[in-house]
Amino acid sequence: FTWQRLRVLGGRSLVWGRQSYRLSDNDFKAARHDGYGDDWPISYADLAPYYDIVEKYVGISGAAEGNEMLPDGQFLPPMKMSCGEVLMKDRVKATMGRTVTIGRTAVVTQNHNGRLACHYCGPCERGCRTFSYFSSPFTTVADAVNSHNCTVITNAVVSHVNMNNAENKASGVTFVDRMTRQVKEVRAKAIILCAQALESTRILLNSSTHEHPNGLGNSSGALGRYLMDHVTGGGATGYLADMRVKPNANEPQRPNGIYIPRFRNTPSSKKQSQFIRGYGYQGGGAMEFNFNAEGYGTSFKGAVKQGIYSIGLGAFGESLARWDNFCEIDKNLKDAWGIPALRISMTHGDNEAALMEDAASQAAEMLEATGAKDIKIQSRTEMPGMAIHELGTARMGGDPKKSVLNTYNQTHDVKNLFVMDGASFVSSACQNPTLTMMALAVRACSNLVDRFKKNEI
Repeated sequence: FTWQRLRVLGGRSLVWGRQSYRLSDNDFKAARHDGYGDDWPISYADLAPYYDIVEKYVGISGAAEGNEMLPDGQFLPPMKMSCGEVLMKDRVKATMGRTVTIGRTAVVTQNHNGRLACHYCGPCERGCRTFSYFSSPFTTVADAVNSHNCTVITNAVVSHVNMNNAENKASGVTFVDRMTRQVKEVRAKAIILCAQALESTRILLNSSTHEHPNGLGNSSGALGRYLMDHVTGGGATGYLADMRVKPNANEPQRPNGIYIPRFRNTPSSKKQSQFIRGYGYQGGGAMEFNFNAEGYGTSFKGAVKQGIYSIGLGAFGESLARWDNFCEIDKNLKDAWGIPALRISMTHGDNEAALMEDAASQAAEMLEATGAKDIKIQSRTEMPGMAIHELGTARMGGDPKKSVLNTYNQTHDVKNLFVMDGASFVSSACQNPTLTMMALAVRACSNLVDRFKKNEI
């Protein structure tokens, strides 16, 4: 398992891919359709109003498609497709009936909430001076600080949650100052962990007490279990011979690609015998130098510059929630700050491998339908963690004997302790999870505010 972290203010929101998709009700109730695992204790209807809130705040550009597996949302104008992508959209729809849409991305296409519209300069990974792409330091964190009701403590590495055992309530957290190595404490009426699924779970496991010997929130034994990360590795590439080089062939240069929503095992499609659930694709097309050109001298230089229009698709498949994919505290290893580290045990199973095999062949068929030549198939199952979509390990559920959190991300065992990140996911679906994480957090915070007003916390 490759665990990729960013210990800095804003965390991975500084470098994420910004793809932002809603889960469908079919995803929330997947077990009802195929009998595997557990349904979420909430439905799409429960979360839809909070998707709306998040999309309006963040600024999601995209196009409405009316697709059963990819609910539409509150969109800013979509980015434009390149010529080859438009070709794929039209031909795949006409021949296979499948949706190809521009990616739904947390990059604003018009001035929005004090942020300037994207000007398509290209290198988003270097940061965004116009704040066009969504990242927490200049949005959520900045708004919280500007409210004068928030204090940000940086260089703080949280080790564990402290408990008032007499009242069975969390009293605060202990952290290590990264620069001075001093151990400090912050006290609060309610504690919210939102450190990323694995890190939040590590904190809970490291917070064991006499009353909670297996970690906080772990009376069910489910803490650390059901780890998921989207499976990747299936796809295909090719080139479009009928695309000609022209000065604007790659316009627009945008921080985005295309998306093909799940079409396997849907309410309107035939059930597959080889696997359950499904996958979606991300990809795109662009003109590039013809590095495989043949020839010598002047003719070779001309062939290289002539270029080819390359187009490709890569799949993200659902990772099934399994008890034997888990994380636990490593009794023999500590991190740089003396905090017990995690040991992660996860493998992709036969279902994930079958998903990627099918995704590879279907990608090739769609490229062929588009008119692509020299199609190359990639059919493999990448190492868990490569999608950087860690989910599960503190799942929500209606039964405290089988889950860690309730429907509002509150731990069953400690009433003023909450986990508001991907750890709460019951199943992974195949869509990028960040938008759903944010919607769940807004829903949970709204409930928490109401309970504070009623003096219930």
